[in-house]
This record gives sequence, C-alpha cells and structure tokens, in this order.
Amino acid sequence: MSKYLKIKSPAQSHASDLKSDYGLEQQGIKHLKRVYWNLPPEALYEEFIFRGEGSIVNGGPMIVNTGKWSARAANDKFVVLEPESQDKVWWGEYNRPITPDKFAGLVTRMQAYLQGEEVFVQDCYAGHDPEYQLAVRVITEDAWQSQFARNMFIPPRRRDRYKNFVPDFTVIALPKFKADPIIDGTRSDTAIILSFAERMAVVVGT
Repeated sequence: MSKYLKIKSPAQSHASDLKSDYGLEQQGIKHLKRVYWNLPPEALYEEFIFRGEGSIVNGGPMIVNTGKWSARAANDKFVVLEPESQDKVWWGEYNRPITPDKFAGLVTRMQAYLQGEEVFVQDCYAGHDPEYQLAVRVITEDAWQSQFARNMFIPPRRRDRYKNFVPDFTVIALPKFKADPIIDGTRSDTAIILSFAERMAVVVGT
C-alpha cells in the first residue's frame, strides 16, 4: 500500500534496526524497495492494519482471508529430486518429485517478482536445544505471515544474535506470486517445494 500511495508505514523508520549482516542479496534477492527486518509483534500488528491485510478481533487474533485455500494444499507439495536425499523421501501423492532445474527456474522468477517490492524477514530458530537448533529465515510479503513465523519459531533474544544471524534454512512465502505449470512443472499455480540441497522451501500461490 505505501509503495503506491507514498505514505510512510508505521514501522518504516525502524525497518533495519534488527538487520542481519547476512543480507538478502547474499541469497539472490536484490533491488527491493524495503526490507522490514525482525519486527516485533506490536509493529507487525500495526503494519497488518495499515496494509489492510485483515482484521483484529476480540482478544487480539488476526483474521485473514486466505483465498481459495483454507487449509494446506497437499496435492501441490513437491520435493526436489536430488541424489543426496532421493532415497530418504517417502515419494507419493503428497511428496511429488520436481527437478532441480525447474526449482531453480521458479526461484529465479520469484527473485525477479520481488524487485521493487517490500518484504518482511524473521530470523529465528527451530528447536530450543542449541545442539540441535536450526537457524531459520522466513521471508514473506505480508506482515501477518511474518507474525505467524515469529509465533511458530524462537526469535533471538539479543541484538547481536540478529546482527550475526546466518540461516541454516530459508522459507520464502509469496502467496500473490503464481507458479506456471507449463514453465515450472507444477500441478497448478500453487506450489510448496522443498529442496534439501539448497536448504530452502518456497510457498507460492497460497
């Protein structure tokens, strides 16, 4: 919304306060208009309302219209067919194979789609035990998705942990971006694809 109306969003002045030195350009995501790094829940609520993403109801929950999908799109889930992991995946109706080339092509189109756009980033951890903990970066185009990620995972507790954060795994969720079955080898314009080799998951069209 702010991009088109040129209105300063509530968190714009603090968008980079908790930025990691390991920036998105190091993951091939460049020429963005703005990145909102690791906003706390209060700021994400303000951005959620400012951008008209949904409503807040009694008690504080965010209510969002997720479109045609009200639950998971199980038939549109893919795993990249890679030598290192192909014998460890339970292939079938809900784990469909997709080639590395198709995955790389889709990621490239996603990177192009994001140029000139605003994104939200949450750098957080899966698992509490440091021995098994996984550093997860979640990149989204909506504030509510960023809040969802922050609620699901464990955010760093110190500013230096944000600054020095390097992801072990990255999730990119772009519900407004549509896959093309002819170009991308997907079943529909919705795709959830996991690559163990790239340590990345992408969610598009849902």
